Amino acid sequence: MSHPAKRNDPSFEDGGIPRTGTETLTGFRIGVTSDRRSGDLIQALQRRGATVMHAPVLKIAPVEQDHLLLADTTRVLQARPDITVITTAYGMRRWFEAADAAGLGDQLTSVLERSRIFVRGPKARGAVRAAGLDDAGTSPDERTSTLVNMLLAEGVAGLAIAFQQHGYTDVCQLERLRAAGATVLPVTPYRWVKPDDAGEKVRRLIEAVCNRQLDVVTFTSAPAVDALLSTAHEAGLHECLVEAFSAGVVAAAVGPVTAQPLHAAGIEPILPERYRMGALIRLVVEHIGGHLVERFDTALGEVQIRGRTVILGDHSADLAPAPMTLFRVLAAAGGAVLPRETLGQYLPEATAEHALDMAISRLRQALPDPRLVATVIKRGYRLNV
Repeated sequence: MSHPAKRNDPSFEDGGIPRTGTETLTGFRIGVTSDRRSGDLIQALQRRGATVMHAPVLKIAPVEQDHLLLADTTRVLQARPDITVITTAYGMRRWFEAADAAGLGDQLTSVLERSRIFVRGPKARGAVRAAGLDDAGTSPDERTSTLVNMLLAEGVAGLAIAFQQHGYTDVCQLERLRAAGATVLPVTPYRWVKPDDAGEKVRRLIEAVCNRQLDVVTFTSAPAVDALLSTAHEAGLHECLVEAFSAGVVAAAVGPVTAQPLHAAGIEPILPERYRMGALIRLVVEHIGGHLVERFDTALGEVQIRGRTVILGDHSADLAPAPMTLFRVLAAAGGAVLPRETLGQYLPEATAEHALDMAISRLRQALPDPRLVATVIKRGYRLNV
């Protein structure tokens, strides 16, 4: 059953997230793996017409008991670190909130004022400055490893370094500093945990990727990528997941840190120039518009294939996977006649004598106009160009 295609609204920006016109993602299915700020991302995609599958792989949970964070803070206050590393804005804010609640906020500020503060990126820098502090430098590529390289180049032997961790212990970077002679004081304001209902949702998302039922999957943290790949391994679906991301499904990462475990798995994601949520949304919109929308002329007018949706003039229709496969094959032929034997290869089950005729009949019924598919008697079928 076809329905009128919605028209685009004027472009505007909403909540700091750039909009390039509504309905630009109509017909496309996008997987979202984040928990924190996922509402903003999902709403922005849905406003543009996308169907969203949300499967939060991990969520940020504050440490279960603040005394663990307060113990970290007390060690920092006693050590009066020469250097402080801040990796995330949320971690910085959470650290000071806990310190203030315990009556240690002023002491922590005083100690950090005397410490050289290095930040991983602009968001962490903003949180440091919001606390009334200044930083001594930032990683040019927003990677913790690059920040540690900078410190090692200066020399850290004999220095005390407070190191705010971002959700999980970065053992490699901590050990590099210790091996260079530094005393490292880890501070853990929050940690990554699996949501209670994550298992089934994540499994369904992995299966949807493997079956090419999603067009794009967004990633906003490296731990979430690791967790998704680990879950795929456990389910015996890692190989087909990587294969799907290499041919058919687009992985979109918010920045190079998030992209790192994808690269390690052999997956090449798309990345925005600015490593921000709004830039990621814009990238997804532009990539889909520039690479995933198919347009071609027919005798009935221009047709667009947008994910699972076929648009003809002012009407559109959503197609199931099997009819869409047949229509894509006919469209790719550009009006050339395709023999029944050729089309039959694309049917899930073609054992019945009239299986192809039934499939073409269902395709015609599903299209905005059944005349898009023409019959060539005794030869086969073609797109009506």
